[in-house]
Amino acid sequence: MDFKIQLSPAAGLANLTTDALLVVLVGPAAPAGMDKAVGGLLSDAVKQGDFEFKAGRCLYLHRPANLKAARLAFAAAADGSAKAFKTAVATALGQLKALGVVDLAVASFGGEALTAAHAEALVAASGDAVYLYRHTKPSAPVAPKLANVSLLAAKAQVAALTKGLRQGQAVAAGVALAREFANRPGNHATPSYLAAEAKKLGKQFGFKVEVFDRKQIAKIGMGSFLAVAQGSDEPPRFIVMQYHGGAKAQAPVVLVGKGITFDSGGISLKPGAEMDEMKFDMGGAASVLGTMRAIGELRPKVNVVAIIPSCENMPSSRAVKPGDVVRSLSGQTIEILNTDAEGRLILCDALTYAERFKPGAVVDVATLTGACVIALGHHNSGLFSSDDALASELLAASRSALDPAWRMPLDDEYDEGLKSHFADVANLAGRAGGAITAAKFLQRFTAKYPWAHLDIAGTAWKSGAAKGATGRPVPLLTHFVLARAAA
Repeated sequence: MDFKIQLSPAAGLANLTTDALLVVLVGPAAPAGMDKAVGGLLSDAVKQGDFEFKAGRCLYLHRPANLKAARLAFAAAADGSAKAFKTAVATALGQLKALGVVDLAVASFGGEALTAAHAEALVAASGDAVYLYRHTKPSAPVAPKLANVSLLAAKAQVAALTKGLRQGQAVAAGVALAREFANRPGNHATPSYLAAEAKKLGKQFGFKVEVFDRKQIAKIGMGSFLAVAQGSDEPPRFIVMQYHGGAKAQAPVVLVGKGITFDSGGISLKPGAEMDEMKFDMGGAASVLGTMRAIGELRPKVNVVAIIPSCENMPSSRAVKPGDVVRSLSGQTIEILNTDAEGRLILCDALTYAERFKPGAVVDVATLTGACVIALGHHNSGLFSSDDALASELLAASRSALDPAWRMPLDDEYDEGLKSHFADVANLAGRAGGAITAAKFLQRFTAKYPWAHLDIAGTAWKSGAAKGATGRPVPLLTHFVLARAAA
């Protein structure tokens, strides 16, 4: 999709030729200085009771009188923030995207001057509106025609808004990539598929990409990862991508993405209801790949390593059993009390492997626990960190990216439930605080660097009528990396 800044005085909206004009309104009343024709239509709509200046309200007018635009939409924003602007735009696009709109112009009135964050928010809302999965559904409806979006702005705003559009387009492309990978069913998006796509990204953006097969993974010593993979005929892959944008001596940021391409639970089999959604269990891997795509486009001056352990978790005569003890790459032994707590088993070896890069920070991303969904629902991703400064960076990135996260505790007392009579650590504690004890398990493998864990089990995909991957937390991770580069 093409995005651009278009200069348009407030008084000249009536002469704007476009398929649709979207006017975002901030405040409790009609703003001063608006084009007379547009303002008149707004006043009439309010008088007739068709529109109110309340967040969430949207009005669509076809062939508006005295306007060259073929369509006009008004959308009320809660305030002048980029978040409220994005919500208002998304609401309007919900109506406009089903129409024959190819070119859309967006103006904002009543709030403060638009910023780069508003421009990025516009791109994000537009990208979400036009994304349509069709890889395995040739009968999918025709995709929205929307192809060009212009943000109307004053001359003084152009530089900042142009920067915001560029960053927004890179992030939106990464989100779309992550959604596409996660939406594909488990018989399509296999570990081998993710590895092949990582290599394609490497060729496109100049990343160094290494892919290790089962034999090589065993040689490295990743016994915990292979324990999960051994129940499936689908071969595991361990993917390492490197982007060198900073100085050679600069310690890299390492992103680790959980890549369970289908999670049956293994011998500790999951209930059948909604098990199809376990194709989304590689949402962490998808988001890391999407972030790398955004980084490749933006070329920040920072070094980034992406690590993706990927396999299936399946029941078979070869599958790991409850009570089995395996040796991790760190040398710690793990008693597997429940084979459905498998994400932490592949991540712990990846976190140990990350040590060889002498990282400045490591962030792992995983659809790890249903307990995190119970704790935080589907709005905030769960953030766990042993480093206050790193946690602050990630929370700041979540706010600037409009991709919210909430910090959860990591008190030592939560370690008690992970004690085992037969190994150094158990892979599962009691039911209470399950997201926290999962993070405490991972923390045992991160002593040599600043570390954070994002549990995205509640945010990586949606169920019900809007079923599908969200692409989160690509925006958060990209903003985090960009902030690191700027610092």
